[in-house]
Formats: sequence, structure tokens, C-alpha cells
Amino acid sequence: MAHDAEQYIKDIQREYVDFLDDEEDQGIYAGHVKDMIAEKSKRLVVNINDLKRKNQQRALGLLSNASDEQLAFGRALKEYVSTIDPSYAKLHEDFFVGFEGCFGNRHVTPRSLTSIYLGNLVCVEGIVTRVSLIHPKIVRSVHYCPATKKVLERKYTDLTSFEAVPSSAVYPTKDDDGNLLETEFGLSVYKDHQRLTIQEMPEKAPAGQLPRAVDIICDDDLVDRCKPGDRVQIVGNYRCLPGKHGGYTSGTFRTVLLANNISLLSKESNLDISREDIMLCKKLAKNNDIYELLSKSLAPSIHGHAYVKQAILCLLLGGVEKLLPNGTRLRGDINILLIGDPSVAKSQLLRYVLNTAPRAIPTTGRGSSGVGLTAAVTTDQDTGERRLEAGAMVLADRGVVCIDEFDKMSDIDRTAIHEVMEQGRVTISKAGIHASLNARCSVLAAANPVYGRYDQYKTPMENIGLQDSLLSRFDLLFVMLDVIDSDVDQMISDHVVRMHRYRNPKEADGEPITMGSSYADSMSFVSHTDEKKDTQLYEKYDALLHGKSRKRHEKILSVEFMRKYIHIAKCMKPKLTEQACEAIANEYSRLRSQEAVDSDVARTQPITARTLETLIRLSTAHARARMSKTVTMDDAHAAIELVQFAYFKKVLEKERTGKRRRAGASSDEEDPRDDPNAATEHSPSRRSKRTRHEPAEEEEELEEEEEEIETPQPDAGDLTRRETRRSLPLRTESVEMTSTPSSTLTSITDARLVVFKNALQRLFRDAREQSLPLRRITAAINAANNAEPFAEGEIEAAMHRMTEDNQIMLADDIVFLI
Repeated sequence: MAHDAEQYIKDIQREYVDFLDDEEDQGIYAGHVKDMIAEKSKRLVVNINDLKRKNQQRALGLLSNASDEQLAFGRALKEYVSTIDPSYAKLHEDFFVGFEGCFGNRHVTPRSLTSIYLGNLVCVEGIVTRVSLIHPKIVRSVHYCPATKKVLERKYTDLTSFEAVPSSAVYPTKDDDGNLLETEFGLSVYKDHQRLTIQEMPEKAPAGQLPRAVDIICDDDLVDRCKPGDRVQIVGNYRCLPGKHGGYTSGTFRTVLLANNISLLSKESNLDISREDIMLCKKLAKNNDIYELLSKSLAPSIHGHAYVKQAILCLLLGGVEKLLPNGTRLRGDINILLIGDPSVAKSQLLRYVLNTAPRAIPTTGRGSSGVGLTAAVTTDQDTGERRLEAGAMVLADRGVVCIDEFDKMSDIDRTAIHEVMEQGRVTISKAGIHASLNARCSVLAAANPVYGRYDQYKTPMENIGLQDSLLSRFDLLFVMLDVIDSDVDQMISDHVVRMHRYRNPKEADGEPITMGSSYADSMSFVSHTDEKKDTQLYEKYDALLHGKSRKRHEKILSVEFMRKYIHIAKCMKPKLTEQACEAIANEYSRLRSQEAVDSDVARTQPITARTLETLIRLSTAHARARMSKTVTMDDAHAAIELVQFAYFKKVLEKERTGKRRRAGASSDEEDPRDDPNAATEHSPSRRSKRTRHEPAEEEEELEEEEEEIETPQPDAGDLTRRETRRSLPLRTESVEMTSTPSSTLTSITDARLVVFKNALQRLFRDAREQSLPLRRITAAINAANNAEPFAEGEIEAAMHRMTEDNQIMLADDIVFLI
């Protein structure tokens, strides 16, 4: 009986050799085998459709009786390789065959994998939920007997092998005569062994039911081909393993799938860039408006938010990472935080990034803990050993982590990502494991303000409610407001209603809506390298879908092309030019000096040395968008514009009676006419602090304020107003307004001024004070000079002259001596 089975395998082996030896025909598989030898591989992937065309009986036999057929096919491949390259065939004991193509009704999910498919070749697709460690599995052991000087060999097969009868699992320690054996570990042969668990895709599971899972066994070169979270398609032999209880076989059997080919269905693996694509991208990059075109093509279904889209484009492109000779790493990843009212499309922007970025991991604030984001120590189910399990940020290495509901995270969990955002690694020291894992990822977070909605009467810092240590790690922080504006609301409503009216032309009435990719697309298991379809460059204009929001001649890039463009642009490594360095350095020092002087300007985040790196990263990303090799002044100015837009926010003030220095302070705002009292005093405590200033500091502050008129003021305006430098002309107007009263002052003669100065100095010396009220000074000086008392206009003129000469300072009708 065994002889007949062996003869049957030899017969079909001959047929498989004929199939592989097709040099007289088209030479497809003869070429594939030569490529396999050149790549030093042991697995040949065969398309089952080719086998059907050439030998239908073998194809049907392979689908229904997989074990014998695969064993014969593997032997046939070894026989054919030995005719081409005998030395390569001797190096490897076994060769393997993987399958792809159309499996018909054997294309299943873990739910539909039932007992009728046992022993068949099936194609299963799902999400990898668990991956075990890789363990060596013994194939052949070699033993030496010192007593008899003989060498003993033993081969091992188990229920996962294709041989008909599993061998004994007992490892020999003595020979037949009872002499002890020594194992020659160097001559023994082992193979890699790994177990996966794949679960059916949530979108394909029936409504209201939990997804099912199936165990996969991977051997040799199939180990480590996928990681948890990957969507995969696996072809394998479905087999049952009997379980024993006290020597008797129980009625229920455990089933596994012995994999022979694994294909990833994720976006990253499908990205197939041809030479034509690179030429097209380079041609497109020569356009002057490429940056605007790319940012407009980001999430075109979301209306407005032009600057936010530009920032997200910079995040996708990223800066250039620097590794210095002394081991210092300067990160190139850009982190962005979106804070705003409900329903301003924050989550939709995150969703778009998930679909566009080559590698993106989504998490939410409440649904993820600190260890879930970084790394956790777990116990391996098979061996009971402690092992590290990567969290979301480690899985997103060289990609993007999208964290929604960032404000709902607890502070303890939020501090876990501090190290990742700056150093780009996760350090673990727990349960006896000390490890450092790479997590060089960009963070795109979305959060609501402290009060649910943004309070315009409070500073951005009070609204955001996060620590400075975390905020400084975000390169850009955008405050997105839901502003009531009838024109904008009309445009948004028109845009949204059009999108809801849109229907796919192929959609029929009464047809069930499929989730994700259609079932027909996934029926054929074909490696994606064979079919190269042209990527559509622009999205087609649809009158119903786009309407007034987009003109017919306006072009928007398609998502597929955007993905390719970003992938190609990330290969560029632009260098900073001298002019760009100077512009960035000047802007940074100006922002810092403003920080020191204008403590009242509403800032969204602190300005630290990281801001300088932010400017460099953003200008580099802008240069990458143009596919330029150098970072020019234009790139630096684009980065400065983004930073000015993101760092400043207008704070409205409730009506107060205090009018002190109103004009000077309101010039810091976008429009003094909108809110005359804006940003003068943020809180009563701040006001009281200011009155206790040292006179020298007060004078310095006034001087700085006058100097600042010349420098362009960053946009402190509302996010709905799109002109970043609008505040400049209005600022100069307000300065002119404040300077007009000085020109109408009554003049004072030099002689009278000398008399006034002497009297004032005497008064300060007698009073032994640094500051006196103006009323007391006027009375005292006029009492001393009864003959020629000073008029009110003269005193004002004298005060003005002395203030300009830096001798005194007048504030709130109190004169400070400098």
C-alpha cells in the first residue's frame, strides 16, 4: 500500500517536472527557477492559473489533495534545480512551492473555513492579531557513539509535515545496544518555525457578530513576513491535528493552516513606482504653485483650513533627520496638534492622513494607555517567557501616529510619549527587560479645548490646558474655531449637501453597500508586481460633487498619485543655503525677543530652542515639496508664515474701565477697531504686577515698543481670517494715532526747562522717593516758583522732553525718576 502511494507521488512528480521545464514553450517558469537560484531562495511561487491551462488534472488534484501534490511538486522542483545547478541543489535539502492565482470557492475567510476544506489548498484573508516568537524546529539530528565509533542519523516529521506518517518524537540518547550517544549539534539541521493568528476583517464580519480567527503555521523563509495589524492573504494547506487525552483521541480536532505563500494587502506593499511616475513627479515639481496644488489636494472634501492642510503636507513630507558623528540625533519628524471646537473636521483630517501616509497607525485618547502607545512586557503563551510587545508608536516607526481625542488621555499616559516625540525611541526597564526600541514617528494629534468649546476671552494656554513640556514638542499648534459667518456657512453647507447628493455611477437601486474593497477584487490572489496600471494624475471634475467650491479648470491630484509623489519627494535631502539660515535665525531671535517684551501677546505655545528646529524642518519639507536639493529663502519664508500663523491667537477682552496704555497694547492685535480693549490685561493679577515694575524696566519696555513698529508683526488674528500679515498696516495706523497728541503739546523754553528740572530734582531729593504723583509735583514746583508759576501745558511739555531724554518716565499720572 505504501509502495503504491510512493509510486503515485513519483508519477505526479514527473508531470510537475514537465510543467516546470517549459523552455520549449514560453520559458516562464524556467526563467523563474533561474531567478530563484540567483536570489539564493528556496521557494518558487507558481500561479495556479498557469497550471490549470497546462495540466488541469494536476491543478484540481492540488486544490483537493494538497499534501501529496505539494510533496511531489517540491521534489519535482529539487529535481529540476539539480539539472540546472547541481551544486545549489546539494546545498539545500528541501525546496518549497508557493501558490497564487484564482482559487474560486476556496477563497475563504476564517469564518467560512469549515470541515469541507480539510486537506484542501485554500486562500484565507484577514488581519494578523498575534505573532509568536521564532523557534528552531529540528529536521535531522546527528548522533555519535564514542563506544562503537559510529554515527547515527535520524529525521523528524510531525503532523505539520507533508510526509504521510509522523516519526517518533523521542530524541535518541542510547543506541540499540545501550551505548550512550552524543549529539553533534553542528551537523544537525533545524528550520525556523512560527505561529500566527489571523482574524477576519471587521468589515467582512456579519453585523453584530464577533470576528473569528484561525492559526497559521509558517516555516523556513515564511517567518517574519508580517507583523500584528497587517492585512494579509495567505495560501495554505488546511489540516486538522488530533488531540490526545490519556492515550485516547478526543472527538474534536484542532485545525491549522500550513502556509506556503503570504501576501500583504496593506498600502505600503502596493506602492509600485515606475520610471514614468518619477519623470511625471519631477515634471510636476517644476510648477511654481506645486506647494499650493499639493496642499489643496489634501482632503479636498474638507472646506477651508488652508494653513492646516499646508502643515499636514509638511508633516507627510517631513524634515531631514541628522545623525551627527558624536552620536547625537536631530529629529526630522514634524509633530502637529489640532485644537478646536467640535465639528471643525479634525478627525476627518486625521482619517485622510491615515489613507495617504505610507505607514499610519490610528489610536484614540481613551482607548490607548501609555504602554499601549510605547511598549508592553507580556508573557508568551507558548513558552511562558517574558517578551516585549510593540505599541502603536513603535509599530509606526518611520510613519505617522494619529491620536484622536488627545485631551481625554490621562496625564500619566500622556507623559509616556514625551521621549518618543523628541528622541524618537522608547526605553523600557521593567520585568528584567532593558531595551531601547526605535519609534521615529510623526505625531498628529487632535484635541478639544478644556471647556469643550474654545473660550475667546481666555488665553490659548488656558484653553489648551496642556503642560509646556509637551506643547514645546509639537512643532505647530493650530486653534480651529467654529466661527459664525453667514458667507462661510453658506459655502460649507453647499459643499456638504453636494457631497451627500453624490452617488457612484455604478451603484444600482436596492444594492447592498459593500464595506471596503469588493469581494470580486479579492477573489484573485495575484502578486501585485505583475500588473502595472497607470495612476491617474488628477481627479476628474464632477459638477454635482464639486459645484461652486471648485472651478472646472482647477486641478486636484488623486490620492494614489499623492501617495507616490510623497514617497518620491521623501527621498530628497535638501541642504540649507546661507540666506535661508540667516532668515530663519533672524525670525527666531525676533520671536524670542517678542517673548521677553510682549508678555501680553497671546501665544499658543512657548517659544523655545525647539522653535528654531521647527523652522528648519518646515523649510526643508517645503523644499521637498518642490523636489529641490537646496532650501532657499522662499522655503524659509513659507515656514515663517506657517509658524506665525500657528503661534499667535487673538484674545478678546470683556469690557473694562481701565484705559491705561490702551492704544499701545491694542496695536499688538489684529484690528484695534474690533476690540479696543483687546489683550491689554489678561487678568487682574497681571495688571497689579505691571504697576510694581522697576522704573528702568518700564522705560526699556516703552523703548522696545517704539522700535517694534518697524518689524512686521506676526499674525495675532483669528484663524478664519486668512491673511497672515494683516496686522502690520493697522499697527502703524495705531502708532500714528498715539503720536498725534504729542505734536499738539505746548512748547517750553530751554531756560524754563532748566528751572523745572532743578526744582524737580530738589523735590525728589527732599522727598527721598523714586516716584511721585504728578499732582504733588505740580503743586510743589509752583509753590517754589511763585513769581512765574508753570502752566499745565508747560509742565506737560517739560515732562515730554524729559521722558524723551530718558530722565523720567510717566505712567498713570505717576512720575518715575530714572
